[in-house]
Amino acid sequence: MLKQFLEAGKVVGMHGVRGEMRFDVWCDGTDFLKKIKTLYLDADGSQAVGVVSVRPHKNIALLKLQDVLSIEDAERYRGKILYFSRKDVSLDSGKAFVEDVIGCSVCDADNTDILYGTVTDVIKGVANDVWAVKDKNGKETLVPVIPSVVVELDAENEKVYLRPLKGLFSDECVIREDGE
Repeated sequence: MLKQFLEAGKVVGMHGVRGEMRFDVWCDGTDFLKKIKTLYLDADGSQAVGVVSVRPHKNIALLKLQDVLSIEDAERYRGKILYFSRKDVSLDSGKAFVEDVIGCSVCDADNTDILYGTVTDVIKGVANDVWAVKDKNGKETLVPVIPSVVVELDAENEKVYLRPLKGLFSDECVIREDGE
């Protein structure tokens, strides 16, 4: 089941005396974060706080929250991980949140009995992302996330279907669902 609230980032410090916070963005960057009007102080979404502004600053974002008017107000957020609600954002077709991809089983698109492994990491690339897929023996294979390789991502059922490039997976890494 997909989590409703996902990590947006972490408050790592203060900026100035008017309550602006230095925020390490873990989601898809400052531009993505600018679209979000409400952040949450916990993973279950029980404590909401309004976003006043977000702007880039060096390699982080500067975040201003409602009712945070001074450095003293902001200080209580230091070290806090803030969350956003999945319902507050829309993704382009074929896109997914990193958190939804990690842990997915990786199967062959043409023969679903073939299981290559599990996605353990998503690496941001210049041209495209790369998924780290670990097989049952612990061998890691880096899979390019391109349309000719990734046929379908079914995050709801935690499955990814691939048509791997020739030689991407060695035969000893391929596990059939029946255990062979």
